[in-house]
Amino acid sequence: MNSKKQGKKNRASGQRFELKVRKDLESKGWIVSKWMNNVSEVFEQDIGEYVRELIPAKHKFRGMGIPMAIGTGFPDFICFCQATFCKDKCKFQGQAKYVYSIIGVEVKSNGYLDKEEKFKCKWLLDNNIFSEILIAKKGKKRGEIIYENFMER
Repeated sequence: MNSKKQGKKNRASGQRFELKVRKDLESKGWIVSKWMNNVSEVFEQDIGEYVRELIPAKHKFRGMGIPMAIGTGFPDFICFCQATFCKDKCKFQGQAKYVYSIIGVEVKSNGYLDKEEKFKCKWLLDNNIFSEILIAKKGKKRGEIIYENFMER
């Protein structure tokens, strides 16, 4: 099989697995949305070091007549769910507030992150963008999804 056909199959398989992970998270009570941001690394001449920042993800041009890839942010999903309800402690203008747990989920069929992705995960956690980042990968059994916490790897 030539590499063009193999690439199409791999991309389609990745998209199916990503959709499966999304549905699994939603069935567990999470509200899931595509994460449309990315971590940028720019070398600043003035200070002589790299500066990182959160920027909107760019759309990828895939060729003439092929729709652009949208939602190429890192990680793939932002997920949140209601953690607790606090009536007395969290009052703001007389209204009770909800507390939410917010996580990022990166979907990888094999569970492997490259060096740059590991760096981005660490930066997102260090800057309190997410409370934790989960890596979703395929399990040994058919249809099994395994979630690994990035910090526990």
